[in-house]
This record gives sequence, structure tokens and C-alpha cells, in this order.
Amino acid sequence: MSVLTVTDLKVGFRQDGRIVQAVHGVSFTVDRGETVALVGESGSGKSVTALSTVSLLGASAQVEGSVTYDGQEMIGAPDKRLRKVRGNDISFIFQEPMTSLNPLHTLEKQITESLELHQGLTGAEARARIVELLERVGIRDAESRLTAYPHQLSGGQRQRVMIAMALANKPDILIADEPTTALDVTIQAQILELLAELKREEGMGLLFITHDLNVVSRIADKVCVMKDGRIVESGPVREIFDNPQHPYTQKLLAARPSGRPEPVRQEAREVVRTDGLRVWFPIQQGFLRRTVGHVKAVNAATINVRAGETLGIVGESGSGKTTLALAIMRLIQSEGGITFDGEDVHGWSTRALRRRRRDMQIVFQDPFGSLSPRMTCEQIIAEGLGVHGNPDGRPVRELVAEVMQEVDLDPVTMDRYPHEFSGGQRQRIAIARAMILRPKMVVLDEPTSALDMTVQVQIVDLLRRLQVKYGLAYLFISHDLTVVRAMSHRVAVMKQGDIVEYGTAEDLFERPQTDYAKTLLQAALDVPA
Repeated sequence: MSVLTVTDLKVGFRQDGRIVQAVHGVSFTVDRGETVALVGESGSGKSVTALSTVSLLGASAQVEGSVTYDGQEMIGAPDKRLRKVRGNDISFIFQEPMTSLNPLHTLEKQITESLELHQGLTGAEARARIVELLERVGIRDAESRLTAYPHQLSGGQRQRVMIAMALANKPDILIADEPTTALDVTIQAQILELLAELKREEGMGLLFITHDLNVVSRIADKVCVMKDGRIVESGPVREIFDNPQHPYTQKLLAARPSGRPEPVRQEAREVVRTDGLRVWFPIQQGFLRRTVGHVKAVNAATINVRAGETLGIVGESGSGKTTLALAIMRLIQSEGGITFDGEDVHGWSTRALRRRRRDMQIVFQDPFGSLSPRMTCEQIIAEGLGVHGNPDGRPVRELVAEVMQEVDLDPVTMDRYPHEFSGGQRQRIAIARAMILRPKMVVLDEPTSALDMTVQVQIVDLLRRLQVKYGLAYLFISHDLTVVRAMSHRVAVMKQGDIVEYGTAEDLFERPQTDYAKTLLQAALDVPA
């Protein structure tokens, strides 16, 4: 029997005196013990559909159709009934736990709030239930974690806490909105396994929202493919994956980064080399702040990258990937040898370092967070020219238009602001900002993880094309091994600050030597260990 039934759901938002339609006549059901996946690109209406189930869209939304939970109509239901259902019968897990967890409250206080509101549990009774929940979702030494704040936990631990909060009141329906997108492959595999196990044991229905079809194939029973606010195809997962009928579904299934980068020329010069690079952060205690130990973020890292070559750097959160890249760029202090373009980086004066900054650029994971909302596209891309100078002497607007065309952006849009672009377009702006300075090395720190699969393919193709054209050296940091394989000539696998495996991409993916690399590959690519 269906515990959640959505029938002909239509959702529009009032905007400038008119209604902008976001969802057009969506219908599906979720049974007890069943996982239904809503998949599609950003803006397809997945999250709006999910939030409509318990009327969480706000006053500007205009909702029509029917959403019934256990036979009760949710659209237009009294606030008292909705408050009883929200977080109790229907619970949510969101993509980024740091935006959902209160940074000022301990874990105990945040989970107690839900237990007290819906079950009337307080004191020792609530505490015992919280410990049980945290242990249930795999938090080790749960009792000692009750006084911890969200920032004191890893990304995987925070997501487990969100799952514990969602399960606190034994819901009938769990709605998971992109719950694994920002997680490492091994943590992602653990979270998916945990959700599947909890679904079986609790008998709850799971509505799973994602743009990652690899995740859908692992966890879902049924799939609904959404495009422009409509479900264009739905059915059992195996049936849809093996024999997709709609062109959009076929496009999504085909949208996986593939191919290999162009071979590196034999005569290519070495752009960067490290020799025993070490980054240790001191642990200081007491009134006099004495150093009592060190956090060993990077240990004796030795790598090199040539012009036109990509070195992929992979590993779990906290393994030292980004720290290694920041040390190479001299954005944090380090010990050991760093050579850039034949020069000792540690020997550069502040003035020399500032001059060489144009040769080493970085593109971050979240383009919306790294682009100023108060600057136009032209101002963002041209900002580096104002800092480092314009050696060509050509008009800035002409240079911006040229680099925008290189990254497949229309120069007509250069006077727009970041919020007026899609996620993929914003990442292209970030890439253009780096490329206008004609750097010799670019650090790419998770540049595709926040993007839809079809956009990921486009960005990978763009980066490979720019690399060949300008002979760029890339340090490509990612937890997505499919993208790493499509981008990298060589790969360094990092674990707890150490490079545990280093070699060609072919060797790593076809013949991994260490157990850790095999575990990463198994979690990411479903290959046998």
C-alpha cells in the first residue's frame, strides 16, 4: 500500500505579478519499504516537488493537485496537522548538513529538540535515545560526542547526525535531497548502505533526490526522471537503465565523463616539483600556548607535473589533498623543496611571489561562493588584470570577450551578475577568470562535484581543450574517480597526509597496488576489490 501519493501536482511561484510554473502535473507513489528516486538536472523541479509534500515552499508558492500521506491530504491541510507530520511522520535529509545543523548548539541539544517536540522525551530518557540513534547510524563512541558542535565533526559524521535526527521519531517516509553529493566516495558508499539497511529494518519509504545516476542504480527500486518540471519517464530502475525510452533519459545515462587526456609531449618542461614537502600544524595548549604536538596534514610529499599534464590527487576528506596544493602555491607555510618553473619557491621575495601569482591560478568547488555577487561577469574575469597588469595593452573588454568565447560563454552576457547564470556557467566564469592571466599551472579543487552530470562532461571537455591549447599543468583534486580518470595522466592517492600510491592513471585504475586505493575504486566504480 502506498504511504505517499502525489497526484497531478502543479507548483508555481508568484514573481513580478505573474506565476512562474516550476512543476507541471507530477504524479508518483512511494510504498512502505520502497525507494523511489527523483532524478534530473538542476532546475528540473525535484526539490520543489519534495518540499511540496509537507507544504514547505513558503508564501510565494501556488500549489495545486493532491499529496496524500497515509490517506490524509497535505495540500491545504491545517498547520496543526502539518506540524505533527513534519519531522515526525515525514522527515528530511538535506545535501549540506552544515547549513541544516545549528552551529551554536551541541548535537544533544539539537536532537533533543525533535524528541521533546514530537515524543515528549527529556532528560536521561532523551539522552539514552540520542546515544542509541547515534550508534545506530555509525557514530563511534556516541556518548562522548553528545557535547560536540557540528564544526567538530567530519562531513560524513555530520551527515550521519542528520540521518539520526531524521530517524529520531521513526518516520514512515524519509526524503533525502542530494544527501551524498558533497561526500567522499567511501563515505558515500557507507551512507547509501546505511540508508538501505535502515529502510529494510524500519520498513519506511524512501524518496531519494539526486542528479547522480550511479547512486540511483545502487539504492532505488523505482526511478522518475524529471525535466522542466515534468516526469518524462518512470518505472523500475533496471527497466529504465537497460532500456530508456525518452531522449532525455538516454542523454542523462550517456552523460558520464569519458575518454582520456591528450598525451604529454616528451619534450614538455617540468612546471612544478616538490621534494619531501611537509605541512604540520602545531597543537598548542595552556596559557602560554606551548606546542604539545602537531596535526600532520602532509608528510614528505614528492610529486612533479609537466606542461600539458594533469596530476590527479585523490583521497578522503582530511587526507591532505587541498593542503598540498595550497602549500605549492605558497598560500600556507610548509617545509621541504618546492620548485616552480625551475625556481625555488621558498627563495622568492614577497614582491617576486606577487609577480608570479599570475602563473599559478586556482578554480574552486563552489563557483557561487567564489564569485562576488556584487561584481559583473566582466569585472570578475578582469579582476586579475587589475592586480597583475595587462601586458597585451589591448582593451580589457576585448580580452574578457575573447576568454569568454574560449570557455563557451556568450560575451553578450558579460554585464550580468553571478545569480543570473546557471551553475555550469558560473564555473565557466571561474575558469575564465583563471585563464585570462595565461597561467602555467592551475589548481582545480573539486571543480565538477557541485554540477549536474551533463555539465560535468562539458567542463571536463573544456578543461582538456584548454590544456592542449595552452600547455597547462593541472593539479586536479577530486573525490569523483570517474572524472579523475577522464582528466588525469598520473594520480597521487593520499591518506592521512601520506601519498600511499603514485603512478599513471592507467596503472591506478587497472592495477591498484594498495588496499586503500582498491577500497576507493570499489566504492566509486563498483569494481571488485
